[in-house]
Order: sequence, then structure tokens, then C-alpha cells
Amino acid sequence: MRPLSRERLIERPARRRPSGRDVAGDFGTTYAVNGLIGLVFATTGPLAIILAVGTRGGLSQAELASWIFGSYALSGVLTVIASWVYRQPMSFFWTIPGTVLVGPALDHLSWAEVVGAFLATGVLMLLLGLTGWVRRVMDLLPMPIVMAMVAAVFLRFGIDLVLALVDDPVVAVPMVVAFLALSTYAAVSRRIPPILGALVVGAVAVALAGSFDPVAGESTWLVQPVFTTPDFSWPAMVELVVPLAITVLVVQNGQGVAVLRQAGHEPPVNAITIGCGAWSVMSALVGAVSTCLTGPTNALLTASGERSRHYTAGIFCGVLAIVFGVFAPLFTGLMLATPTAFIAALGGLAMLRALQGSFITAFGGRFTLGALVTFLVTVADVQVLNIGAAFWGLVAGYLVSRLMEPEDFHQRPSGGRAG
Repeated sequence: MRPLSRERLIERPARRRPSGRDVAGDFGTTYAVNGLIGLVFATTGPLAIILAVGTRGGLSQAELASWIFGSYALSGVLTVIASWVYRQPMSFFWTIPGTVLVGPALDHLSWAEVVGAFLATGVLMLLLGLTGWVRRVMDLLPMPIVMAMVAAVFLRFGIDLVLALVDDPVVAVPMVVAFLALSTYAAVSRRIPPILGALVVGAVAVALAGSFDPVAGESTWLVQPVFTTPDFSWPAMVELVVPLAITVLVVQNGQGVAVLRQAGHEPPVNAITIGCGAWSVMSALVGAVSTCLTGPTNALLTASGERSRHYTAGIFCGVLAIVFGVFAPLFTGLMLATPTAFIAALGGLAMLRALQGSFITAFGGRFTLGALVTFLVTVADVQVLNIGAAFWGLVAGYLVSRLMEPEDFHQRPSGGRAG
């Protein structure tokens, strides 16, 4: 497959880059809250996955802090740059399914071998981005099938919200009540975003319930990155590189692109792929897993407000991520001290509209059978060849639609755009 022409390889921004005055004028409470919620989501449950995988793999506290620095501070820099250049929210963090893949690998591979696989994955993604191949694949996938995969992934946030109401009603119930009360009155919700009300009420409930439980003994606030010399071993290459690349480019970036398109943005797929590859190489040098465009966080950044101003939420989220990464030891302890129900309720409430939109797009028109198969396979969460169910859901749904809904492909709009 021939590479795209140089003019089209890296997509040009549709609008001029905003000046500092533009950013200040477009920024506001709604976008600050969306950026903060996005960061809170990305630094709580997902962070626990890094800690669990790294601890099980025998990494030192310094190596864990360095991993967190690469996953947040470096990704935050990319988030700020991309959101500013393209004037749309593009939140980059790290691949959660990819991190889960690393867990079993650490049972028989050294950390240096895993870091070598991280580096090789970044180089592979960079090369694929430079060919333009990824954008062609994204444009071939019908949007209902992609959004069915997104709906299946997002479904757990809604379920976790319900479970939080049962498991810890003292914290979760006041949050839901505050969210619903503020959402009911449009005049009030324009001044006080409902999710901000839920955040404040939840924090008060946590304090009153005595549920904030910080871990004592952490004296270091600033991170000290650890540089690991990579070991490029064939066993690590075979086991990790291809599954990591597929997870990032097709599953994770596919979610992020679909969420942004659903919100009315036009994310630059090639530029995203190249950025993920380049940043994955840099992140690997400090022991961090591959960089990706996130689905859930971008859904939170676009949850409310004017589309033309969403980019400020992305910039703010990126700045917060940089601060979090630099002060990883301090903030990690604070985030892990909050009760599970607080984060589950906050994330579930913030994701309600995104979950609703994904279901409407997936099952509101064409490709409904393929979308259903995609949804079922993804929800089943079965891994094959070390590749997660979301990827196989896309494959299964696309094949079913090709076989049983061929007329839907003929009705697609010109230009090959998924939808």
C-alpha cells in the first residue's frame, strides 16, 4: 500500500491555532470542570492498574513512580500540543488493556525486555502512521460498529455507578441527588455544571463519612524518573509488540476517534498515530507503557459545553496531567485514599451522556446486526492471542455486517467516512 502524499500525510488543522487570548476567552468553568473530571478519572482507577501490575511484576517504588511520570506528564505534553494545534480536545494517556497484557509477561520476562518491547511498539506505530494505513482502516469501519464497541466498553461505567449506590450509599446517593437536582433546572446547570455539584457533594460526603484514608509514610513529593536500558529479546517482541500495537491503534485510538466524531469533531487520525508512536518511544525510556488516544477521558472532555470551546478542556486536562506526573508520589497517595464508590459514581455520572450517545449511534440506523455482534463479543471480554475482546468485537461485527447486511455498505455516504 502506497503512502499518502506528503500534503495529506499529516492532516492540516481546519482552523488557525488559538492565541493565548483566544484560549483565555474560550475557557470557563464548564471546561475546567470537564478537564478536572477527565484527569480525576484517569488518575484513580486506571492508576491502580499500573500499581497492581507493577507491584506484581516486582518493580521498585522508584520504577513505578517513573512509569506514572511517563504515562501522565509526557502524555500531558502531547495532549496540550494536540488540543492547541487542532483546536479540539485530544486527550492522550496510556493503554489500560496494554498494561494488563504486561502483567503476565512480567512473570517470565525481565523489566528490560518489557521496556524493549515498549520501544519497538512505539517505532512500529510511528512507521504505520507515516504510511497513512491506519487512517484508511478507520475510514473503512462503519461508525455504528465502532460505537457498539465503545458502548460495550463504556457500559461498565454505568454498571459501576449502580453498584456504588448499593455498596456505599452514604457517598454515592448524595452525588446522584446533586447531579439530578442540578440537571433538572437549566438556569442553574448553566452556572453550576451538574458534575461539579456531584464532585463537591461527594467530597463533603467522603469527609463526613471518614472514608478518606491516606497512606502514611510517603515523604517524597517530586518524581525522579528512572531510565531503563532496553533489552530487545525475541520472546518479548513476539509476545507484546503486535498485541500492544493493535490494542493502541485499533481499539484504544478507535474509541477515542469515535467519541470525538460523535461529539462533532474531526480528529486527525494520521497525526494521532504518529504522535502515539513518537510519544510511546519517549515514554518507554522512563519505563511507561504505550501512549494512546483515550476514549473515556475524551468523552468526559466533550460531555458538556460548546463544541468550539472543548479544546480548552483538553488543554487544561493536559496541564493537570503534567502536574500530576511531576508530583506523582504525592498525588498517587491522595487519589488512592479516596473510596472506590466516589470515583465510580463520579465517572458513571459523567459518562451517562456519552454512553447514551454511543447506544443511539450503534443501534439507531444501519449495521444494527453487526453492531449487536460487536457489542456482545466486546462485553464477553474474552482474549484470543493476547489481544482483547474489543478488537475481536470489531472484526466479528464487520464480518457479520458484510455477510448479512451488505446493502448497508452500499448506502454509506461518499468519501468512505464511517457512519
